Amino acid sequence: MEFLDFVFYDNSVKQWIIAVLALVISYIVIKITIAFIKKHLERISKKTVTQLDDVILILFQKITMLSIIIIALLIGSLFLSLDDVVSKIIIHVLILILLVQAAIWGNALITFYIDAYVRTKKEKDAAAVTTVSALGFISKLILYTGLVIIALDNLGFNITTLVAGLGVGGIAIALAVQNVLGDLFASLSIVLDKPFVIGDFIIINEYMGTVEHVGLKTTRIRSLSGEQLVFSNNDLLSSRIRNYKRMSERRVVFGLGVIYQTTSEQLEKIPGYIREIIERQDNVRFDRAHFKGFGNFSLDFEVVYWVKSADYNTYMDIQQAINIEIFNKFTREKIEFAYPTQTLFVEKSQS
Repeated sequence: MEFLDFVFYDNSVKQWIIAVLALVISYIVIKITIAFIKKHLERISKKTVTQLDDVILILFQKITMLSIIIIALLIGSLFLSLDDVVSKIIIHVLILILLVQAAIWGNALITFYIDAYVRTKKEKDAAAVTTVSALGFISKLILYTGLVIIALDNLGFNITTLVAGLGVGGIAIALAVQNVLGDLFASLSIVLDKPFVIGDFIIINEYMGTVEHVGLKTTRIRSLSGEQLVFSNNDLLSSRIRNYKRMSERRVVFGLGVIYQTTSEQLEKIPGYIREIIERQDNVRFDRAHFKGFGNFSLDFEVVYWVKSADYNTYMDIQQAINIEIFNKFTREKIEFAYPTQTLFVEKSQS
């Protein structure tokens, strides 16, 4: 078998055949092993409530084909006599592939834990959900940055010089993308200061709606009419924000007017009528009712009360009930509401 002794790139044909067989067998064994473990972990994870088996399953599910091939190549190369240059290239490539695999694993784990946290806390603690979502991005950014630095160092780059160069270049980049950076820092301000969180009902100028998403550049709000409003974070924080979700009580001020023909006795009783009506309502705290002043066509009263709920529908139901009762009471007491009128006096001329 002289053919097997033929030397090709410092290795005999026999060594090359053994290396290829080792590569193929390694690849098949690794694939079968991963598939076997995944199958059993999927069955186990459905029966348990712990996250450990889910995490291990994710790690196996995220193993890339390229990683398996590189490991198989490394095993095959052990049966060959390789010079130092080729060995170093193989090691560098292996490290780079492993770093990519580590990035995929890290990204998957961060996403898994954030999603799990959001599912359990979304209804109870929207502020924590907003914070954790932002921390997830920062964690991924730190992960990718660290892995890129390790990869560059593995390739022989001088990290100290590179970082110094990035410091100078970073100034130019910052000037070019200052609007994006402004939105990024505004996003961090929203997360840390929490002027609003996901689920809050807010009003910005003439726009209003419920916060659905706080991103790195924009915040998305679902309006009352159904469409999605998108604000840049920087513009949002520059505006006056009214957050109704954090309102424990709603102060209600409304007015009404009666005609000038109303008697003084009726005027004195009106505040008492209104007080009785409001105090009969549930979840309401009466404040005051006063004869405010003399209008162009009415005698004006001002009424103030508090609704012990932030819910808008509750407020409207109570206000509706109060309005109906006031109308019925005034009708029974023969008190007339005022409305704009004009009286014309026509003087008959003498001929």
